[in-house]
Amino acid sequence: MEGVDQRAVQLENWARGWLAGQRPELVPVAHLLTVSGDASFRRYFRLPLESGSLIAVDAPPEKENSRPFVAIARALRAHGVHVPEVLAADFELGFMLLEDFGDALLRPALTDATVDQLYGRAMEALVHLLGCDDVPGYTLPPYDRQRLNDEMGLLRDWFVVRYLGLDLTAEQEAVLANALAMIADAVLEQPQAFVHRDYHSRNLMLLDNGDIGVIDFQDAVTGPVTYDLVSLLRDAYVVWPQADVERWVRDFARMLRREHRLNGTSDAMFQRWFDWMGAQRHLKVVGIFARLSIRDGKHGYLQDIPVVFNYLLAETRPYPEFHALFELLRSVILPAYLVKKPDAAETLGHWVTT
Repeated sequence: MEGVDQRAVQLENWARGWLAGQRPELVPVAHLLTVSGDASFRRYFRLPLESGSLIAVDAPPEKENSRPFVAIARALRAHGVHVPEVLAADFELGFMLLEDFGDALLRPALTDATVDQLYGRAMEALVHLLGCDDVPGYTLPPYDRQRLNDEMGLLRDWFVVRYLGLDLTAEQEAVLANALAMIADAVLEQPQAFVHRDYHSRNLMLLDNGDIGVIDFQDAVTGPVTYDLVSLLRDAYVVWPQADVERWVRDFARMLRREHRLNGTSDAMFQRWFDWMGAQRHLKVVGIFARLSIRDGKHGYLQDIPVVFNYLLAETRPYPEFHALFELLRSVILPAYLVKKPDAAETLGHWVTT
């Protein structure tokens, strides 16, 4: 029927049927309410109950594999990380029924007055999450050289070539390839741990008991110990002074040492790891935001590119090894971007003359 969301109707009927058969004490009292979609093809709905509510997830099986989400959720809960309980999952239909963590995302709660305390709690939760070494029934993919390089290549393929329409010279291509190889080498030297891959203020929640709730973890891998810290402290959706970020990086290094996960690593080396990991992540993210617009029609992410590109320039500028990459970003790619998006000059214009 035209205008009817058939997937949502099917999802609600499935959820109601499962509750009636398995948890009859949980009684729905209204139809599904849209909560959100995300950068994937998943959609989230709230199912109101007589007492409380649940989250119903539509993850079309031809687009999304929900098995990693369920396996990782159960492993993290067993490890003591606060993630939503998976009540039911039908992998063939692509439906899940989850515990509802509410609507209190970390992002709106972050202010100058609260950020130290809230980031402290988020970093403590992250240290604990890093120690989830086993996911029964599922092997976390390694964040290996191929994956690192494929991700960084998104900047060239989707942002530089397809979004900006630039043709790099052979010399410029060589500069980019050399820098990506250096970044991959440096990142692979870091201690390896559980990596959430999107541990930022829109994927962390403030629970009623004061704990940090963690969502959107289905793309987890085994990888560099600084990756999730970069996601948290150099967030595409909120920016903090560099001095504060460096102080939090030192705090996190101390937390890792306390857990014997960073023996013999100086604060200076850990900061270098953090910056080079940040360069890897932000090369990827700029490319992903362009791809979400070009390929998937999700244009809202374009507004977040200036912040991420600013991070990328700030991370590469201090290191002599990145001089050629920094100049390519600043002198070739940035001017082309500002021609296409003049309003980005508010965030990035200072790089034109520095």
